[in-house]
Amino acid sequence: MDVEAGEKKGSPQAWKLRLPWEQQKQAEIQRSAFIQSQEQARASTSSVSIIARAFMISRRRLRLEPDKKLHFLYEPGKQVSSAIKIKNVSRSHVAFKFQTTAPKSCFMRPPSGVLAPNTTIIATVVKFLEPPENDRQEKKTKDKFKIVSLSVQPGVEFTPELFEDQKEMVTVERILQVCFIDPQKASPEELNRLQRRLAEAEAAEAARKKPAAETIPKGTMVVDGLVIDEWKQRRESYLAQQQGGGGESL
Repeated sequence: MDVEAGEKKGSPQAWKLRLPWEQQKQAEIQRSAFIQSQEQARASTSSVSIIARAFMISRRRLRLEPDKKLHFLYEPGKQVSSAIKIKNVSRSHVAFKFQTTAPKSCFMRPPSGVLAPNTTIIATVVKFLEPPENDRQEKKTKDKFKIVSLSVQPGVEFTPELFEDQKEMVTVERILQVCFIDPQKASPEELNRLQRRLAEAEAAEAARKKPAAETIPKGTMVVDGLVIDEWKQRRESYLAQQQGGGGESL
Protein backbone atom coordinates (compact mmCIF):
# COMPACT_ATOMS: atom_id res chain seq x y z
CA MET A 1 0.00 0.00 0.00
CA ASP A 2 2.75 2.39 0.96
CA VAL A 3 4.64 1.57 -2.20
CA GLU A 4 1.58 2.15 -4.35
CA ALA A 5 0.85 5.36 -2.53
CA GLY A 6 4.47 6.42 -3.05
CA GLU A 7 4.23 5.68 -6.75
CA LYS A 8 0.99 7.65 -7.02
CA LYS A 9 2.44 10.57 -5.14
CA GLY A 10 5.55 10.44 -7.26
CA SER A 11 3.70 9.95 -10.54
CA PRO A 12 3.88 13.62 -11.66
CA GLN A 13 7.64 13.58 -11.17
CA ALA A 14 7.92 10.19 -12.91
CA TRP A 15 5.97 11.57 -15.91
CA LYS A 16 8.34 14.51 -16.13
CA LEU A 17 11.26 12.06 -16.22
CA ARG A 18 9.64 9.96 -18.92
CA LEU A 19 8.60 12.91 -21.06
CA PRO A 20 11.92 13.36 -23.00
CA TRP A 21 12.03 9.62 -23.72
CA GLU A 22 8.46 9.71 -25.04
CA GLN A 23 9.29 12.68 -27.22
CA GLN A 24 12.34 10.87 -28.62
CA LYS A 25 10.29 7.77 -29.36
CA GLN A 26 7.61 9.82 -31.09
CA ALA A 27 10.25 11.60 -33.17
CA GLU A 28 11.75 8.27 -34.23
CA ILE A 29 8.31 7.01 -35.28
CA GLN A 30 7.73 10.13 -37.35
CA ARG A 31 11.20 9.90 -38.92
CA SER A 32 10.63 6.24 -39.78
CA ALA A 33 7.25 7.03 -41.34
CA PHE A 34 8.81 9.86 -43.39
CA ILE A 35 11.63 7.65 -44.68
CA GLN A 36 9.14 4.93 -45.59
CA SER A 37 6.94 7.39 -47.49
CA GLN A 38 9.99 8.67 -49.41
CA GLU A 39 11.01 5.14 -50.36
CA GLN A 40 7.48 4.37 -51.55
CA ALA A 41 7.45 7.55 -53.62
CA ARG A 42 10.78 6.67 -55.24
CA ALA A 43 9.61 3.12 -55.92
CA SER A 44 6.42 4.43 -57.48
CA THR A 45 8.35 6.90 -59.66
CA SER A 46 10.74 4.16 -60.74
CA SER A 47 7.87 1.83 -61.61
CA VAL A 48 6.18 4.52 -63.69
CA SER A 49 9.48 5.23 -65.47
CA ILE A 50 10.01 1.53 -66.24
CA ILE A 51 6.45 1.16 -67.51
CA ALA A 52 6.75 4.29 -69.64
CA ARG A 53 10.05 3.10 -71.11
CA ALA A 54 8.63 -0.34 -71.83
CA PHE A 55 5.55 1.23 -73.41
CA MET A 56 7.70 3.47 -75.56
CA ILE A 57 9.86 0.55 -76.69
CA SER A 58 6.85 -1.67 -77.35
CA ARG A 59 5.47 0.92 -79.77
CA ARG A 60 7.72 0.41 -82.76
CA ARG A 61 8.35 3.42 -84.93
CA LEU A 62 9.22 1.39 -88.01
CA ARG A 63 7.61 -1.52 -89.81
CA LEU A 64 10.10 -3.82 -91.47
CA GLU A 65 9.56 -6.33 -94.26
CA PRO A 66 11.01 -8.89 -93.70
CA ASP A 67 11.08 -8.44 -89.95
CA LYS A 68 13.05 -11.48 -88.74
CA LYS A 69 15.45 -12.83 -91.38
CA LEU A 70 17.40 -11.44 -94.33
CA HIS A 71 17.76 -14.01 -97.09
CA PHE A 72 20.76 -14.14 -99.43
CA LEU A 73 21.58 -16.53 -102.25
CA TYR A 74 24.37 -18.83 -101.18
CA GLU A 75 27.05 -18.13 -103.79
CA PRO A 76 30.50 -18.40 -102.16
CA GLY A 77 33.14 -16.07 -103.49
CA LYS A 78 30.53 -13.62 -104.78
CA GLN A 79 28.83 -10.45 -103.62
CA VAL A 80 25.18 -11.25 -102.88
CA SER A 81 22.31 -8.94 -102.03
CA SER A 82 19.08 -8.80 -100.11
CA ALA A 83 16.56 -6.02 -99.55
CA ILE A 84 14.37 -4.74 -96.75
CA LYS A 85 11.37 -2.40 -96.81
CA ILE A 86 11.25 0.17 -94.01
CA LYS A 87 8.11 2.20 -93.28
CA ASN A 88 7.69 4.92 -90.67
CA VAL A 89 4.41 4.06 -88.91
CA SER A 90 4.74 6.74 -86.22
CA ARG A 91 3.41 10.30 -86.18
CA SER A 92 6.85 11.91 -86.05
CA HIS A 93 9.93 12.02 -88.23
CA VAL A 94 12.21 9.07 -87.48
CA ALA A 95 15.94 8.71 -87.96
CA PHE A 96 17.22 5.18 -88.49
CA LYS A 97 20.49 3.42 -89.06
CA PHE A 98 21.80 -0.08 -89.73
CA GLN A 99 24.35 -1.83 -87.57
CA THR A 100 25.97 -5.17 -88.34
CA THR A 101 28.18 -7.72 -86.65
CA ALA A 102 30.16 -8.08 -89.89
CA PRO A 103 31.15 -4.56 -91.06
CA LYS A 104 34.08 -5.91 -93.12
CA SER A 105 31.91 -8.05 -95.37
CA CYS A 106 28.57 -6.19 -95.34
CA PHE A 107 27.27 -2.77 -96.28
CA MET A 108 23.87 -1.14 -96.71
CA ARG A 109 22.36 1.31 -99.21
CA PRO A 110 21.41 3.63 -97.63
CA PRO A 111 23.00 2.82 -94.25
CA SER A 112 20.96 5.50 -92.47
CA GLY A 113 18.46 8.29 -93.03
CA VAL A 114 15.38 10.17 -91.85
CA LEU A 115 11.83 9.15 -92.74
CA ALA A 116 8.77 11.38 -92.58
CA PRO A 117 5.53 9.89 -91.16
CA ASN A 118 3.96 7.19 -93.38
CA THR A 119 6.86 7.18 -95.83
CA THR A 120 8.68 4.05 -97.00
CA ILE A 121 12.17 3.28 -98.17
CA ILE A 122 13.64 0.08 -99.62
CA ALA A 123 17.22 -0.54 -98.53
CA THR A 124 19.68 -2.90 -100.18
CA VAL A 125 21.89 -5.06 -97.99
CA VAL A 126 25.04 -6.41 -99.63
CA LYS A 127 27.26 -9.17 -98.30
CA PHE A 128 30.46 -10.72 -99.63
CA LEU A 129 30.58 -14.49 -99.09
CA GLU A 130 33.99 -15.93 -98.41
CA PRO A 131 34.69 -19.23 -100.21
CA PRO A 132 34.20 -22.19 -97.82
CA GLU A 133 37.28 -23.88 -96.41
CA ASN A 134 35.92 -27.27 -97.44
CA ASP A 135 32.84 -28.83 -99.06
CA ARG A 136 31.49 -29.96 -95.70
CA GLN A 137 31.30 -26.47 -94.25
CA GLU A 138 27.72 -25.66 -93.26
CA LYS A 139 25.81 -22.97 -95.12
CA LYS A 140 25.16 -21.02 -91.94
CA THR A 141 26.36 -17.76 -90.47
CA LYS A 142 26.05 -15.88 -87.20
CA ASP A 143 26.00 -12.50 -88.94
CA LYS A 144 23.18 -10.19 -87.88
CA PHE A 145 21.83 -6.76 -88.71
CA LYS A 146 20.32 -4.39 -86.17
CA ILE A 147 18.09 -1.45 -87.05
CA VAL A 148 17.76 1.33 -84.48
CA SER A 149 15.51 4.38 -84.58
CA LEU A 150 15.08 7.78 -82.97
CA SER A 151 12.25 10.32 -83.15
CA VAL A 152 13.44 13.68 -84.46
CA GLN A 153 11.97 17.06 -85.27
CA PRO A 154 10.93 17.85 -88.88
CA GLY A 155 13.84 19.24 -90.84
CA VAL A 156 16.51 17.44 -88.83
CA GLU A 157 19.12 15.78 -91.04
CA PHE A 158 20.94 12.62 -90.13
CA THR A 159 24.40 13.00 -88.61
CA PRO A 160 26.58 10.35 -86.96
CA GLU A 161 26.32 12.22 -83.65
CA LEU A 162 22.52 12.19 -83.66
CA PHE A 163 22.17 8.83 -81.94
CA GLU A 164 25.07 9.45 -79.55
CA ASP A 165 23.51 12.65 -78.23
CA GLN A 166 20.18 10.96 -77.40
CA LYS A 167 21.17 7.42 -76.40
CA GLU A 168 18.33 7.07 -73.88
CA MET A 169 15.69 7.68 -76.56
CA VAL A 170 17.06 5.22 -79.12
CA THR A 171 14.92 2.15 -79.82
CA VAL A 172 16.16 -1.14 -81.22
CA GLU A 173 13.55 -1.89 -83.86
CA ARG A 174 14.69 -5.35 -84.94
CA ILE A 175 17.67 -7.67 -85.02
CA LEU A 176 17.66 -9.57 -88.31
CA GLN A 177 19.40 -12.90 -88.79
CA VAL A 178 21.27 -13.58 -92.02
CA CYS A 179 20.00 -16.73 -93.77
CA PHE A 180 21.20 -18.34 -96.97
CA ILE A 181 19.12 -19.72 -99.82
CA ASP A 182 20.60 -22.54 -101.87
CA PRO A 183 19.86 -21.65 -105.53
CA GLN A 184 19.81 -25.34 -106.42
CA LYS A 185 17.27 -26.29 -103.76
CA ALA A 186 15.11 -23.18 -103.33
CA SER A 187 11.60 -23.11 -104.75
CA PRO A 188 10.81 -20.85 -107.74
CA GLU A 189 8.46 -18.81 -105.55
CA GLU A 190 11.20 -18.14 -103.02
CA LEU A 191 13.68 -17.09 -105.69
CA ASN A 192 11.13 -14.88 -107.44
CA ARG A 193 10.21 -13.17 -104.20
CA LEU A 194 13.86 -12.32 -103.53
CA GLN A 195 14.40 -11.09 -107.10
CA ARG A 196 11.31 -8.85 -106.99
CA ARG A 197 12.46 -7.30 -103.74
CA LEU A 198 15.93 -6.66 -105.14
CA ALA A 199 14.45 -5.10 -108.29
CA GLU A 200 12.36 -2.74 -106.14
CA ALA A 201 15.43 -1.80 -104.12
CA GLU A 202 17.48 -1.07 -107.24
CA ALA A 203 14.70 1.10 -108.69
CA ALA A 204 14.40 3.00 -105.41
CA GLU A 205 18.16 3.57 -105.24
CA ALA A 206 18.20 4.85 -108.82
CA ALA A 207 15.39 7.28 -107.98
CA ARG A 208 17.31 8.56 -104.96
CA LYS A 209 20.56 9.03 -106.86
CA LYS A 210 19.04 10.76 -109.91
CA PRO A 211 18.04 14.05 -108.22
CA ALA A 212 21.22 13.91 -106.16
CA ALA A 213 23.37 13.80 -109.30
CA GLU A 214 21.56 16.83 -110.74
CA THR A 215 21.56 19.09 -107.70
CA ILE A 216 24.36 18.00 -105.38
CA PRO A 217 28.06 18.75 -105.89
CA LYS A 218 30.35 15.76 -106.31
CA GLY A 219 31.44 14.26 -103.00
CA THR A 220 28.31 15.20 -101.02
CA MET A 221 27.13 12.21 -99.00
CA VAL A 222 23.81 13.33 -97.43
CA VAL A 223 20.70 14.39 -99.34
CA ASP A 224 17.55 15.23 -97.32
CA GLY A 225 18.44 12.62 -94.76
CA LEU A 226 19.07 9.89 -97.35
CA VAL A 227 22.69 8.79 -97.35
CA ILE A 228 24.29 7.86 -100.66
CA ASP A 229 26.25 4.64 -100.28
CA GLU A 230 29.76 5.45 -99.10
CA TRP A 231 30.85 1.82 -98.97
CA LYS A 232 30.54 0.97 -102.64
CA GLN A 233 33.94 2.21 -103.76
CA ARG A 234 35.60 0.84 -100.65
CA ARG A 235 33.90 -2.49 -101.20
CA GLU A 236 34.96 -2.66 -104.84
CA SER A 237 38.52 -1.79 -103.85
CA TYR A 238 38.44 -4.46 -101.17
CA LEU A 239 37.21 -7.10 -103.62
CA ALA A 240 39.88 -6.09 -106.15
CA GLN A 241 42.57 -6.45 -103.50
CA GLN A 242 41.19 -9.84 -102.48
CA GLN A 243 41.30 -11.05 -106.06
CA GLY A 244 44.86 -9.79 -106.34
CA GLY A 245 45.99 -12.02 -103.50
CA GLY A 246 45.77 -9.76 -100.49
CA GLY A 247 44.10 -6.74 -99.03
CA GLU A 248 43.43 -4.53 -96.07
CA SER A 249 40.32 -4.93 -93.94
CA LEU A 250 37.74 -2.19 -94.10
